[in-house]
Amino acid sequence: MADTLRVVLVEDHPIFREGLRALVVSSLGYQVVGEAEDGQQAVEMCRECAPDLVLMDLSLPRMNGIEAAERIKEQAPRTIILAVTVHLDDEYIAAAFQAGIDGYVLKDANRSEIIEAIRTVVSGRPYLSPEVSEKVIRGFVKGSTEKEADAASTPLTPRELEVLKLVAEGHTNRAIGDRLFISVKTVEKHRASLMAKLDLHSPQALTAYAFEKGLIGRRPS
Repeated sequence: MADTLRVVLVEDHPIFREGLRALVVSSLGYQVVGEAEDGQQAVEMCRECAPDLVLMDLSLPRMNGIEAAERIKEQAPRTIILAVTVHLDDEYIAAAFQAGIDGYVLKDANRSEIIEAIRTVVSGRPYLSPEVSEKVIRGFVKGSTEKEADAASTPLTPRELEVLKLVAEGHTNRAIGDRLFISVKTVEKHRASLMAKLDLHSPQALTAYAFEKGLIGRRPS
């Protein structure tokens, strides 16, 4: 990675984005190569600018930050993504890490913590705000005791559970078909069936459900 990191800022509130820009440039000496106000723009900008680091809000117009992060990682897996968000909900945390983010810091963190978060993920280590880390630990302890009961109570067939797990891990329909030795059309049928049974209609919702049921623990490396 270059000495001067190339950074893209993704934030729809101009004042907060200006604060991030000042922090990145003045305190860390990085280069801001692009700024986006929505998820779709972020994906396109990252494709054009090839940044080393993306600082991304999760609540964005047009395409949310979780889906944008997933697409950015698909096109450039080595791009580092730090979520900078207000969300402390379990489903956001789980879905964000399943999408491939490298760190999660809350917007109300002070300047020094945000700098620490950035330096941590840039060094190749994950970062969680203390409040987020506490929720993850509590959820893990609770989930480990309920995992078997939850898995047993699911309305899904064994094959649908396999498809759900692979969807939650971020695999495409074609990759799932290759792993399970079934056609893409069959994968789509299983996926439609499990979404109907669970009344969940987005990859993020499926990921959160899989995380809560103990089918996945952390995003695959």
